[in-house]
Amino acid sequence: QVQVVESGGGLVQPGGSLRLSCAASGLSSDYYAIGWFRQAPGKAREGVSCIRRSDGSTYYADSVKGRFTITRDNAENTVYLQMNSLKPDDTGVYYCATKEYVVSWPVPLWQWDYWGQGTQVTVSS
Repeated sequence: QVQVVESGGGLVQPGGSLRLSCAASGLSSDYYAIGWFRQAPGKAREGVSCIRRSDGSTYYADSVKGRFTITRDNAENTVYLQMNSLKPDDTGVYYCATKEYVVSWPVPLWQWDYWGQGTQVTVSS
């Protein structure tokens, strides 16, 4: 049984930093990717970043390039999203999800296989 669990959200002031974690278990393939997504109140869910387990290739949405960094720890089956220089527009529920054989970005939401429950990130003074 696949489980995906996010953690690390919270309240932070503009310009601050947070690190989110995504732990995935029960996956049988080494060729999956983990993506981070976010959903602000009243808005559609959008892709933020993605990393491939096999070779560490990364992808970022234009809105977070240069501020967010995605990394992986294959031994722990965990992916991290380091978020720096946070802005109020980064506020939302952050989700991670898994998908096999990601070869490009972005990938439509409906193609992702397993989702976590989300963690709230609030950027406010």
